[in-house]
Amino acid sequence: MRVAIAQINVVVGDLAGNMQRILAAADQAHAAGADVLLTPELALCGYPPEDLLLREDFFRACAQALRSLAVQAPLPLIVGHPEGSDGHRYNAASYLAQGEVRATYRKQRLPNYEVFDEERYFTAGKNHCLVEIKGVICGLAICADLWEPGAAEGARAAGAQVLLTLNASPFHMNKQHRRYDILRQRIAAIACPIVYANLVGGQDELVFDGGSFVLDATGALTHQLPAFDEAVVCVDIDPLGMVSGVVVPRDTVEAEVYGALKTGVRDYLGKNGFPGAILGLSGGVDSALTLAIAVDALGADKVRAVMMPSPYTAQMSLDDSREMVRRLGVQYDEIAIGPLMEAYAGTLAPLLTPLGPKPAWDTTDENLQARIRGMLLMALSNRTGRIVLTTGNKSEMAVGYATLYGDMAGGFAVIKDVFKTFVYRLCHWRNAQGEVIPGNIITRPPSAELKPGQTDQDSLPAYDVLDAIIAAYMERDESPQTIIAGGLPAEDVIRVVAMLKRNEYKRRQAPVGVRVTQRGFGKDWRYPITSRYVDAV
Repeated sequence: MRVAIAQINVVVGDLAGNMQRILAAADQAHAAGADVLLTPELALCGYPPEDLLLREDFFRACAQALRSLAVQAPLPLIVGHPEGSDGHRYNAASYLAQGEVRATYRKQRLPNYEVFDEERYFTAGKNHCLVEIKGVICGLAICADLWEPGAAEGARAAGAQVLLTLNASPFHMNKQHRRYDILRQRIAAIACPIVYANLVGGQDELVFDGGSFVLDATGALTHQLPAFDEAVVCVDIDPLGMVSGVVVPRDTVEAEVYGALKTGVRDYLGKNGFPGAILGLSGGVDSALTLAIAVDALGADKVRAVMMPSPYTAQMSLDDSREMVRRLGVQYDEIAIGPLMEAYAGTLAPLLTPLGPKPAWDTTDENLQARIRGMLLMALSNRTGRIVLTTGNKSEMAVGYATLYGDMAGGFAVIKDVFKTFVYRLCHWRNAQGEVIPGNIITRPPSAELKPGQTDQDSLPAYDVLDAIIAAYMERDESPQTIIAGGLPAEDVIRVVAMLKRNEYKRRQAPVGVRVTQRGFGKDWRYPITSRYVDAV
């Protein structure tokens, strides 16, 4: 039996377009002599369709598309799709052959953790589904069915000789090894091969990395498709087991995160019809990395960089920004904001004077600069139709080291799930592929340059300490007591946890951005804005 894996990039709700992607993969598979094409989870409608699944008309349209796909397919297909039946909604996979829907499997394990919310939408299936293809009994399974015991064991007990699994497993750092470990646990119990077809591409904050693979009955890796690219690859199964094929090795964690960020930007703009991107350059490391990602994702012709110096902007920042845009070849503008700062200050003076003597410097002065820049970028966005990419990182988002309606203004936050310490790692990795980020940007002390002589560490702990505290508290749910016991400074832990809680209202107003860790500020972070809970120390 020859199984073709369709690792494809679909669009949520684009039933006609997704059908054409599946049919194009089917044509490739048919030409390669495949007996069946295996698609990812919910490939027909895209994943995750979220509250589209609450609409009856959506299910009717999917059912019609499935029937049309069955008629047009040049070979048998296993297609992921939503199914409505007797008042229930199911996450399903159907076997299409000879122009008909011949069998349907309903997902049994519905994940309701991290970014998953399937219990909101679906009823769990109860029965296994076996189909015979070229004399081989194939059991169907969908993603989380293999992450918990039960469904795979049931299919094997019913006679399955191989499991064909449809997946929409989103990327986060080091996830592929976790997939291997989980599936090998299933194989240890069922002793049969698993063919794992995974979705690829970006969908809002999620990125699906592909990397579809096959494990034989001993758990050995026999095939692996590339990460972040579409592919159609055939897998041969004979009576003696799996015939080994091409294994595309996984890359370093920096390369994979960069690939995820690039995919997220490309698909968010492409799938939503934005003609290009605009971002503000500062001469700092975050905007430099964001610019490099945008150019690599979209091409230099679709990216515009704007430098908006204030009286506090260092000449080095201007020089480095000019050099970086020269290397990348993007459209570049400079708009000095000093006159606007003076105009705002003059306009506000009559309103602020009754509040008391003006301090030598306060956050009002700093935030005005950020908001002036945000206003200018949004004006350019309105006129050109290009989306503004914000440049804040996860460390800043955690503690509120950002200005609402200023540097947080925009439509897509490229590195909002990347810690500051990892930003530097990504910059070094990108420069190793071809130096585009000037060295000064990476080596100089980070600064918002909103007042004379400012550095980030005037307001924040050292970034290695800050990131360690955030990762422990926010990603691993460790208590302040545990974090302090682990060796981090008590004063910094208490302060950072308080800042993290206090700034939830800002994060709720931040644009969506690419998720690359197991817990980002988005779908899988749901903390109240209004709360008086104080952690014990």
